[in-house]
Amino acid sequence: MSIRNLLRRKSLDAIMAEAGAHRERQLRRVLGPFELIALGVGAVIGAGIFASIGTAAAGGAHHVGAGPALVVSMVITAVGCGLCALCYAEFAALVPISGSAYTYSAATLGELVAWIIGWDLIIEYAMGNVAVAVSWSGYFCELLRGLGIDVPAWLRTDLAAALRSPEIMADAPRVLGVPVIFNLPAVAIVAVLTWLLVLGVKESARINTAMVVLKVAILLFFIVAGAVYVRPENWQPFAPNGWTGIGAGAAIIFFAYIGFDAVSTAAEECRNPQRDMPIGMIGSLLLCTVLYVATALVLTGMVPLSDIAGSTEPLARAFSVLGMNKAAGLVAVGAVIATTAVLLVFQYGQTRIFFSMARDGLLPPSFARVHPRYRTPHVTTIWFGVVVGALSAFANLDVFVELTNIGTLFAFVLVCLSVLVLRAREPERPRPFRTPLVPLVPVAGIAVCIYLMVNLPTATWIRFGVWLVLGMVVYISYGRRHSRFGEGS
Repeated sequence: MSIRNLLRRKSLDAIMAEAGAHRERQLRRVLGPFELIALGVGAVIGAGIFASIGTAAAGGAHHVGAGPALVVSMVITAVGCGLCALCYAEFAALVPISGSAYTYSAATLGELVAWIIGWDLIIEYAMGNVAVAVSWSGYFCELLRGLGIDVPAWLRTDLAAALRSPEIMADAPRVLGVPVIFNLPAVAIVAVLTWLLVLGVKESARINTAMVVLKVAILLFFIVAGAVYVRPENWQPFAPNGWTGIGAGAAIIFFAYIGFDAVSTAAEECRNPQRDMPIGMIGSLLLCTVLYVATALVLTGMVPLSDIAGSTEPLARAFSVLGMNKAAGLVAVGAVIATTAVLLVFQYGQTRIFFSMARDGLLPPSFARVHPRYRTPHVTTIWFGVVVGALSAFANLDVFVELTNIGTLFAFVLVCLSVLVLRAREPERPRPFRTPLVPLVPVAGIAVCIYLMVNLPTATWIRFGVWLVLGMVVYISYGRRHSRFGEGS
C-alpha cells in the first residue's frame, strides 16, 4: 500500500464524466430550489429544537445551561454552520454529484481522506438517524398516551434503560427465559420511510415538503401564542453561567442545526444544481436560524428555567405549566411531524453517499445499483433501513446524539479545508458559486467547528476514535483493493 495510492485524487472532470457515463447508474433530476430548501428545513428542524433546546438552556447532568443567553449560543452555532454552508455551496455547484463531503474530499484531499470522511458521514446520517428514530418513538408514544393509548414500556424502551428499571424487566414477556425488550415504534417508522425512499425521490420530496410546511406552522404557533405569556423577568439573569454556559449550549444545540448539508447529497437529482444548490443550503439555514432564535427567546421568557429542566418536550412542557394543554398537544403533534421529516432526509442523504463510494469501488458494486423503474439506489436504501431499524430497536439516545455531533463537525472541517486546497490547486477553474472572502471564511469555519468539538465529552472522542479505526480496517481489507481512483486520477 504505497503513499501515492493513498493520496491519489479523482479530477473533477473525471468525476463528472463517470457520473454521466452509465445510464443505468444515473439518478433522476427532478428537484428545484423550493424542494431543496424544504429538504434542508426538513433535515434541520427536528428533535434538536423540540428536545435539546431545554437541556441547552436549563442545563443537564454533565453540563451547565446557557439560560436565556441560549440565543447567543444559537447565533454562534449558526455562524459556524453558515461559514461551512458557504464552503459546501461552492462544491455543490461545482460538482453536482451525489456524495456530499465524500465527493469533495475525493477531488481535493485524496483517496484515504475521502474514505475517512465517507466512513465518518455514517455517524452523521445513519447514527444520527438512530438517535432521531428513538426520539420520534418517545414523542409518538406520548402523543398516543394523550389519546388514551398506552404502549407497553417493553415495546418502547431501549435495552440500557430497561436494564435499569426492574418494573420494565418484570413486565416484559419472555422467550426461552430471555426478556423481549425493543423499541417497536422506532423500527416501524424507519421501515415505512425506507419503503417510501425506494419508491422515488420526487414522491419523497412531496411528502417532506408537506411535513415541512406543517412543522414550520406549528413552530410559528408556539412563537406567536407563547409571546403573549413572556415575562421579561424570566430573562434575568441573562447568562447565569457566563461563557461556559454559552459554549456548552452551543455544543449541545448544534444537534438542532445538523442537516442543512444533506441538501448537497441531492446535487445529482437537482434540475439546475449550479444555481439551486447554494439557494437550498443557505436559504434553509437562514430560515431555521430565525425560527430558532425566536423560539429560544419565547421559551425562556414564558416560564422559569426550572420548569423545563430535564424535560424531553420543553416546548410542550412550557404550555402545560401555563395550563394550556391543548396547545401542548398541538406542539407534540409538531414534534412527531418534525422528527419524521428529519428521518426521511437523513436516510436519503446516507444512501446517496454510499452510492457514490460504491461507484468509486470503495464499497461493493451492489451499493451502486439503481432500481430500473424508480431510478433510486434501492439496494443501499434497503440495507441502511435494516441497519438503522435494528440499531434503533435497542439504542440509547444520548450516545448516538454525541457521536452525531462530533462526526458532523469533523466533516465540516474537511469541507472547509477542501475549499482552500482546490483554490490553491485550480484557481482558474470556473466556479458557478464562489465562497466569499477566501481564506477567511473557510478558516473561520474550521475554527468554530473545532471550538464546538472541544466542548464535547471525552467519552465521545474515544468512541469517535474507535469508529475511525474500525473504518481503516474495512478500507484496508476491501476498499483499497477495489478502488477505482486510479482510473480518474
